[in-house]
Amino acid sequence: MSTGNDPSSAIVVGAGIGGLTAAVALRRIGWSVTVLERAPIIAEVGAGLTLWPNAVSALDALGLADAVRDRAVRTVSRGNVRTSKGRWLRRSHPDDVRVLAIHRAALHDVLRRALPESTLHTDAEVVSVAEDGKVVCRCSGEEHDLAADLVVAADGVNSAIRRSLWSGDPVFQGRSVWRGVTPSGSVWPVEESLSLGRGEQVGLLPLPDERVYWFVMANADRPNQLSTDERADALRHVEGWHDPIPELVRATPPDQVLHNDVVDIDPVPSFVRDRVVLLGDAAHAMPPDLGQGACQAIEDAVVLAAALAADPDTTAALASYDDQRRARVQPMATAARESVRRTANTNPLTHLAVTLAARLVPPKAWRKATARWSDWTAPPVPQQENKRS
Repeated sequence: MSTGNDPSSAIVVGAGIGGLTAAVALRRIGWSVTVLERAPIIAEVGAGLTLWPNAVSALDALGLADAVRDRAVRTVSRGNVRTSKGRWLRRSHPDDVRVLAIHRAALHDVLRRALPESTLHTDAEVVSVAEDGKVVCRCSGEEHDLAADLVVAADGVNSAIRRSLWSGDPVFQGRSVWRGVTPSGSVWPVEESLSLGRGEQVGLLPLPDERVYWFVMANADRPNQLSTDERADALRHVEGWHDPIPELVRATPPDQVLHNDVVDIDPVPSFVRDRVVLLGDAAHAMPPDLGQGACQAIEDAVVLAAALAADPDTTAALASYDDQRRARVQPMATAARESVRRTANTNPLTHLAVTLAARLVPPKAWRKATARWSDWTAPPVPQQENKRS
């Protein structure tokens, strides 16, 4: 492992979706990139996600959108809305925003294939990061002193780099979510839908190979309430809900049901500290209510690369990235937190208001509301020759 003071070298900490996208984008503009991942293998853990048009635009700027489309299902999100008993509140409309539904592992694989293996280093724990781009990394029991022109902190909501150089522990939002993907053809076909209960909601999305991604979101009085049988816990929340929700949960292998607390972080005053930049959940983790978490990490990566390509002054480029991203993402994170308060509310009148809105809002107004955050076009990311792998 060698990373020196190359005038355009970067260390990316974290090999999730945001970190890999950042590595792809930086290499595209000619930067040398080293990705450090503390896990022993680089693999995405998760279920499904939706890529809204803004994320697809960002992937298109990197030349990856077609590869992603080949491994996704084109559908809508929040187009079909039902009650917990199955009554339709809204059916999808031709004007609804189209999204790509994809397994996180498939998206992760597309991004990884766009990088040479030499850029990826596993079992690499970052011990410390200095503002000037110096990194101490422990790999296979040995410590390495690294240095780069830029350090990208893409190490997630529990970012050690953010806690070290900024501040901000995750904030529990009083919600838990269970996620799963059914085996191929076990319950099929299934239509995209969002079903609403009082303080609970269930989402269904078709995936390639006749699989279905589902999630169950419910209130929780405290975090870290893990179980030896997460599938059974998810089933308890959807007992009596309309078909095929209970069947989908039962069809999912118990060891493949994921349970996470819904957390976010309070806004940080800047995403940049000298030569260190926050990206993705490390910068602006938000509740999943808007479906924009992964999308915004992808956006971050493309905007960062575009800013660095446009301005040879790295300090000025990072300031531009910071201005652009905080102006866009922080209001979105606030909106996601406000959405949690609405969907978590168990008051019958509040629930009635939510269901009436789904029934009565005209299609054009519905599209405007759901497209609020996805109406974004990526800046160009010029292709330049890589100086070093």
